[in-house]
Amino acid sequence: MVKHTISRLLLAVGVLFGMSSMAFAGDAPKTITGASAGMLADACACCHGTDGASNGPASPSIAGLSPEYFKLLMTGFKSGEIYSTIMGRIAKGYSKDEIALLAKYYGAKKFTPAKQDFDKKLAAKGAKIHDKYCEKCHEDGGTVVEDDTGRLAGQWAPYLHAAMKDFISEKREMTRKMKKRVMKLHTKKGDVAFDALIAYYASQQ
Repeated sequence: MVKHTISRLLLAVGVLFGMSSMAFAGDAPKTITGASAGMLADACACCHGTDGASNGPASPSIAGLSPEYFKLLMTGFKSGEIYSTIMGRIAKGYSKDEIALLAKYYGAKKFTPAKQDFDKKLAAKGAKIHDKYCEKCHEDGGTVVEDDTGRLAGQWAPYLHAAMKDFISEKREMTRKMKKRVMKLHTKKGDVAFDALIAYYASQQ
């Protein structure tokens, strides 16, 4: 009798623990993989370089980005709202929690300007264009990062050329303010104005 009673008690305890475990499992975020920020960043390094310092030339450096801007980009790539070549497919593999973890990780890294050749005369013209058309949003020569803007100064020139081509062709959507300034500049001075701008950003090493 005592033996049966103990068996029933053990069974009841086992059921309770089992139900408890199921409850905890149900409450845990389904997106958690156990990977640290550093482990997640290893997958980004092949294109964006160690600690987000790209070896170029087609991939941007992502170190020092505003965490909010990083999350905005990754979420946009993932949903397809932001045009991309391969980032849309890559971003789909990351959960919201993982994107937030990466955003914090790269936001804490120091930006390293790309070492690249540039035309000094063209860069001097680009500096004037930047002051007139871009400085209001991309402050301090394009070095300041905000929640809705990335860094331009020191980025790889081929990447900036490709990005601007996507904006002008409207593959990638611009904000209303950006579109007004970019299209005004393009209408007034053509592609050469962007060549000058990009030479200026490339000069900031």
